[in-house]
Amino acid sequence: MAAPPDARGDVITVAVDTMGGDHGPPVTVAAALAFLAKTPRARVILVGRENEVRQALAAKRTRAIDRVTVQAASEVVEMHEPPADALRRKKDSSMRVAINLVKDGAAQACVSAGNTGALMAISRFVLKTLPGIDRPAIASQLPTRTGVTTALDLGANVNCTPEQLMQFAIMGSALVAAVDGIERPTVGLLNIGEEDIKGNDVVKQTAELLKASDLNYYGNVEGNDIYKGTVDVIVCDGFVGNVALKTSEGLALMLSDFLREEFTRNPLRKLLVVFALPAIKAFKRRVDPRRYNGATLIGLKGIVVKSHGSADVFAFQHALQKAYAEAANGVLERIARRLAAMPVPAPVSGGPSSVPIVDA
Repeated sequence: MAAPPDARGDVITVAVDTMGGDHGPPVTVAAALAFLAKTPRARVILVGRENEVRQALAAKRTRAIDRVTVQAASEVVEMHEPPADALRRKKDSSMRVAINLVKDGAAQACVSAGNTGALMAISRFVLKTLPGIDRPAIASQLPTRTGVTTALDLGANVNCTPEQLMQFAIMGSALVAAVDGIERPTVGLLNIGEEDIKGNDVVKQTAELLKASDLNYYGNVEGNDIYKGTVDVIVCDGFVGNVALKTSEGLALMLSDFLREEFTRNPLRKLLVVFALPAIKAFKRRVDPRRYNGATLIGLKGIVVKSHGSADVFAFQHALQKAYAEAANGVLERIARRLAAMPVPAPVSGGPSSVPIVDA
């Protein structure tokens, strides 16, 4: 298999759906230019309504403009549009055109902050899944006490078979090995207890498959292990993963609000903020979700990264960097090699439907 683009010294091109998300070109274009300024071996193709994209470009002055191409797209997938409608009726949407650029080889990765369900549906239809992969999954990094952990699936597949969860483990392990440089990342199966007797039949059967594999399987992990950094990869179905993700986001927001309330409760405490400000800023930086923005739709024959819909310039820039890193480090090639070295059971046909449910 060919080496990844960056390994050959090639420039990596990222297709950007500029119209997706809550803010559109004013944020996505600015983030793309900031990304280029920090990444000399990258190019971007800005996909969207040409007048709006060029207007956003005109508002910024940068030397990186010579590494920017504008690709016109006449339609936009709305944030709450049914995925089936976006797939069937909007063939010239900025999202569809950006994904087509990956399929055609004009770009090595695509980033969008648009409708998650539509992005998954279009990506799967256009790019198809890798051989040996039944369903794509949503994978993202979460902060821990010791660094980060990668969790999947975070919402693409509500019901999964043991074989599909095994596939997620293989893909997550390859992703972490490529991007984080951990050759044999530890893999944990999210469960309601560490003991082998815990969990439903699907989880128990998945554990047996993982034990028999040559993955670096740690065993069952519980919810509190996620942020301890117990393992490098956490595997679960999309229903469980999405609940865990949204619960974590809600807790982080609540703690931030509590902290703000306590420091503004009276004039004395407001004065104390001056002395506590360095610690507060350091704390906010460590838990800032924008630094972890960008969820990978893993298992496709192409790199697609989903940014949070409300992402600002700083957050969207991180999603772009994630897509670039995956292309530069040959994530697809690593997954293919691991699948070839470790045959997985044939995809289960006639199983429960897969409906993306998360705006990761």
